Amino acid sequence: MENITAEELKKRLDSGEELHIVDVREPHEREEFNIGGIHLPLGDIRAMQVDELEAFRDKELIVYCKSGNRSGQACMLLDTMGFTNTKNLVGGMTNWREQFPG
Repeated sequence: MENITAEELKKRLDSGEELHIVDVREPHEREEFNIGGIHLPLGDIRAMQVDELEAFRDKELIVYCKSGNRSGQACMLLDTMGFTNTKNLVGGMTNWREQFPG
């Protein structure tokens, strides 16, 4: 697992780069605000229900949550399942919204 900042991720999104992003928050959190990507709550990852991520096993996978805590846990779990390039969004959506309030 590596870290990625909101600034780095936003630049890459704004440039139109194709990214593989995973939101590990609960559905109600995602409804409130999200930056896209696959929605796979942390509980599903803990239960090893990661079929929809299999295609990205050897690709960069950027994981986010509200604060960076759950996404960090998700990255560690995915790493133990053999994913080779996970990145945790530092500060999660809380930091994202502070950096980019619009």
